[in-house]
Amino acid sequence: MTFAQSLADAARLTEAALARILSEKSLTGEAPEPQAGRLIAAMRHAVLGGGKRVRPLLVIESATLFGVPAERSAATAAALELVHCYSLAHDDLPAMDNDSLRRGQPTVWTAYDEWTAILAGDGLLTLAFDVLARPETHADAEIRVALVAALARASGAAGMVGGQALDLMADKLGDPAVASVDHIRRLQAMKTGALLVFACEAGGILGAASTIERKALADFGAALGLAFQIADDLLDAEGDAATVGKAVAKDAAANKATLVSLLGLSAAKAMLAETEAKANHALAIFGAKADVLRAAARFVVNRRS
Repeated sequence: MTFAQSLADAARLTEAALARILSEKSLTGEAPEPQAGRLIAAMRHAVLGGGKRVRPLLVIESATLFGVPAERSAATAAALELVHCYSLAHDDLPAMDNDSLRRGQPTVWTAYDEWTAILAGDGLLTLAFDVLARPETHADAEIRVALVAALARASGAAGMVGGQALDLMADKLGDPAVASVDHIRRLQAMKTGALLVFACEAGGILGAASTIERKALADFGAALGLAFQIADDLLDAEGDAATVGKAVAKDAAANKATLVSLLGLSAAKAMLAETEAKANHALAIFGAKADVLRAAARFVVNRRS
């Protein structure tokens, strides 16, 4: 099976799970009030029918290393995607990145309004932990608790939200600390990397992986997170909005410090290649079983949108 087929299969499985989770009946148990219907529609707009579903693929393929069928890891993959999509809905708000285009479509606040986008994001975040806590996600309550705890850490102040705060402090408050390579790498490890590390570790949690195996997956996820952010910065510097599906050249226009702006294009591309090599090295203990994950790293490094 090619990587494109693996990604498409993971996307279909995740999309189906998300559609079930985000149905009005699933969320309310009955016909919702008009206000709730608007909220649910905004949540669905934020999540369904777009995105490459790379994070769900990482969950599914990491779990596959330990013999967990994709159907059994799909709920965890969907829960992670709910958190990711909540973060995008909030990132796009005027108070944050002020974007009107996401995945080639109007952002949630543009399609609805700001307060609806805020509440839709809140709803998606809390729904993710509801999904992880359900017995159908995993029969073992200890596994479910481990998943909830790991996603909470990856999503919160020590992870994604903390990284977003560091990023916005530089943008909104002019924090000079961000203008260093070490600071940006820490910021990006939190903002982008934490959820990717969870995606890989979650497969190990579902599959009762050993400590060494969990560490290998975490190292792979961390390297992938750095690669993802460098690639994203390169897209902002070199891409076009029609291909990327969102506004580009925003970093330069805002005089924002990034690895690309600090290192230059050539050095940033060299760091990207080194990071891909580190990601692949982390998977050595899994042998050929991890080839799809290696292909995922190659996909992230070479992506154009």
